[in-house]
Amino acid sequence: QVQLVESGGGLVQPGGSLRLSCAASGSIFSINAMGWYRQAPGKERELVAESTSGGSADYADSVRGRFTISRDNAKNTVYLQMNSLKPEEPAVYYCHAVIKDAFWRAYWGQGTQVTVSS
Repeated sequence: QVQLVESGGGLVQPGGSLRLSCAASGSIFSINAMGWYRQAPGKERELVAESTSGGSADYADSVRGRFTISRDNAKNTVYLQMNSLKPEEPAVYYCHAVIKDAFWRAYWGQGTQVTVSS
């Protein structure tokens, strides 16, 4: 059973920073993409950033230059460093990974709340 466990969410003031972590555990044979999505109330879930196993990264236009995704493949962990957070960015942030246990599948974490407020 593969699990994604997120941590690092919380309350931050506008312009502040947070670092999210997501660790994959279980019967993992290989991991391809790992990344982060977010969903604000009343809105659809959207891609924030994604990292491939080859090291490339893709960002939403709205976060490029402020957010940085990184991976520690030895720990099966992906990080999201979020700087200059904006008041319109509070959401539940979800970790997403494409993992091969017996088969390639997409997995989601339980979500971590990020609140941006003064």
